[in-house]
Amino acid sequence: MNVTRGFTGRPRVHHPGLPPGQYDAGDDWPVLSAEVTPELAPADWTFRVDGLVERPWTWDWEQAHALPGAAYEGDIHCVTGWSKFGVRFSGVSLDAFLDGARPDASATHAVAHSHTGYTASLPLADLTGGRAWIAWEYDGRPLPAEHGGPARLLVPHLYFWKSVKWIAGLTLLDHDEPGFWEQNGYHARGNPWQEQRYHGD
Repeated sequence: MNVTRGFTGRPRVHHPGLPPGQYDAGDDWPVLSAEVTPELAPADWTFRVDGLVERPWTWDWEQAHALPGAAYEGDIHCVTGWSKFGVRFSGVSLDAFLDGARPDASATHAVAHSHTGYTASLPLADLTGGRAWIAWEYDGRPLPAEHGGPARLLVPHLYFWKSVKWIAGLTLLDHDEPGFWEQNGYHARGNPWQEQRYHGD
């Protein structure tokens, strides 16, 4: 993992919205990535939903932006220990993309794919019902490349490694198929409030 800002040794300050083991990063947003940041222009970005769906579908930048806009305002939590409060992301609810692809009733999980090849596994229930977004703006500005721009998956109620940067698509499955960090000892789900950091937590 490439870490470009320090996040160890920070004091743990009490905050009513802090999950256990977290600290308030304040104005900082540490940059962590398992891969080199790609040079990916919006014109080259696509997002595909396939697997156990009735209509496998790919959206380009313009088609994705034509879907109803949606925003998330709240908190995010990283498995490395930092949390940020009152963040604002804008994009499209993931429900809009899934509605277009029509998931099969047998679908229970998804593998999220990055344009770099990185993957993360998620229960489908954590991606539906207004709980996940494809986000391309942060605080009213285009999402920076080092934070996943031009677009990233946003699943803020789980640890942030599940919010795949440079998102390229979802493959829906009828079983859990571990992604990059899940294959390397991290928890299958990653609930911050239950401290599901590593396998067995």
